[in-house]
Amino acid sequence: MSNTPKILIVVPAYNAAATLPELVVRCKTAAPELPVAVVNDGSTDSTADVLSRLGVIHLRHEHNRGKGEALRTGFEYARRIRFDAVITIDADLQHAPESLPGFVDAYRTEQYDIILGARTIALSVMPFARWWTNKTTSWIISQMIRQRVTDSQSGYRLISTNVWHTIPLLTVGYDLESEVLIKAGKMGYRIGEVPIQTIYTGSRSYISPFADTWRFIRVVLRNLRDPSTA
Repeated sequence: MSNTPKILIVVPAYNAAATLPELVVRCKTAAPELPVAVVNDGSTDSTADVLSRLGVIHLRHEHNRGKGEALRTGFEYARRIRFDAVITIDADLQHAPESLPGFVDAYRTEQYDIILGARTIALSVMPFARWWTNKTTSWIISQMIRQRVTDSQSGYRLISTNVWHTIPLLTVGYDLESEVLIKAGKMGYRIGEVPIQTIYTGSRSYISPFADTWRFIRVVLRNLRDPSTA
């Protein structure tokens, strides 16, 4: 890997017109060398109009296809333009763009294949349902891949484009983020972490605790039953 890797910021966005202007400004301030691509996942609000004024790469889905598909679109664009890695950041301001330099530094110096933004997983700062789900899934994934993962549910992460296009991904929803960790870890890719802020803005979450927990269980069972899919 060269000393100046090409890194793209990818933002999956669904009806995020209210938060995107601040997010983009903060990304450009924190990491002005990194281009920003927003995947407009079939938004029905004014997201498209907002993006036309922000000076970012605008990738569009005609209809809402879910976060997993938005990430796939972002990574396919990164592959075509020959980026070395992608940093995924949510559109709702629950990820602080000021942490971007930490991902870049860790990628350059430690040469991890995946870098997770690790929040403080504590009941004092996290709703109980998210705390319990994150603790449980992180422990299970850590045991499966023999690498320590403390925040498996963090969507704020850097992923090498080589890793993304090497592992066979089957899921399309929020469970895709767990599938990436399980399959990459079992293939021997190095997973690291950098600390990030724990932020809850009160904005609407599109995660369904019961449905997405069941999807996570299916990902685990599939990988236990059929190692060839890992």
